[in-house]
Amino acid sequence: MFDFDIVTSWFNGLLTGFMPQWAATLIECVVIGVIVLLVYALLALFYILYERKLCAWFQCRLGPMRVGRWGVLQVFADMFKILIKELICLKGTDKFLFKLAPYIVITSSVTMLACLPWGKGLQIIDYNIGIFFILAVSSVGILGILLAGWSSNNKYTLIGAMRSGAQMVSYELSLGLAMITIVCLAGTMNITEIVAEQDKAWFLFRGHIPAIIAFVIYLIAATAETNRGPFDLPEAEHELTAGYHTEYSGIHFGFFYLAEYLNLFIVSGIASLMFLGGWMPLHIPGLDGFNNVMNFIPGPVWFLAKAFFISYVIIWFKWTFPRIRIDQMLSFEWKYLMPIALANLVLMACFVAFGWHF
Repeated sequence: MFDFDIVTSWFNGLLTGFMPQWAATLIECVVIGVIVLLVYALLALFYILYERKLCAWFQCRLGPMRVGRWGVLQVFADMFKILIKELICLKGTDKFLFKLAPYIVITSSVTMLACLPWGKGLQIIDYNIGIFFILAVSSVGILGILLAGWSSNNKYTLIGAMRSGAQMVSYELSLGLAMITIVCLAGTMNITEIVAEQDKAWFLFRGHIPAIIAFVIYLIAATAETNRGPFDLPEAEHELTAGYHTEYSGIHFGFFYLAEYLNLFIVSGIASLMFLGGWMPLHIPGLDGFNNVMNFIPGPVWFLAKAFFISYVIIWFKWTFPRIRIDQMLSFEWKYLMPIALANLVLMACFVAFGWHF
């Protein structure tokens, strides 16, 4: 696999060759920030079109077709439309918190995106406690949603925010336990090292039954964490209009919209890194010719393909299952999903202790 550290080291050496270290670091931070924001915007636009086309396919429709060939420019038209919309701040709202909330949500989402390694050496933030850091940053987004619902001075937004807070805090436990199960198998919380441990076989196959159970739990909890159907109670259109962002317009509404779709990519990317090997190619023991061919596919292509596949499954959930009630959603988490995740963590610890994994 190509090591992108070669490129980053060359760029750093190029800058430090004719300027002081502090100036080179400043330029590198600016370049990285621009790249992250550009990738963030492009991924969000892609995911909007991706879901529209998939849900149309599930429902035997065509989806957006009028703007551009096959409707691919429809998302750009929608983006320009939302950028020129007036920003409205209604009377009676807490104006400071009302305007702050979407920025908290988008900041949490961008920070998590920066933690995902797209290839060997192609990562911005690489902590030795990367999994813990991602779980901590993801919790910050809940604060933005609660502030948005409370500061809007609207009963529907407040109900949506309270639902979202209860849902995300609850399912975050199962999500974390599923990730800790893989951390137990890998023996590290560093995301790069977790991926490197899967060079021979992906953890979904190496971990036997506990890894498969953790994968299923992760998919369910991640669907709830991103407020997607059948767990889209915070934005239930028939009950709450648009939930916690009912009163938002223009780019502020766009921030919530972008964050929702990028969170879908982020949870899919984390799943691909922890269960499906991330940028690691598919290797089958004994088939050296096949493995050599797989090695020619670049790491970022593997990562994106796996992330898009997981996103496809989550989108499939939304357009297949009906929306459940809030009491059913919370009962499912506290009575079934979390106890199963706890028992599965103990089972994985036994597998690791006795060496029953590959």
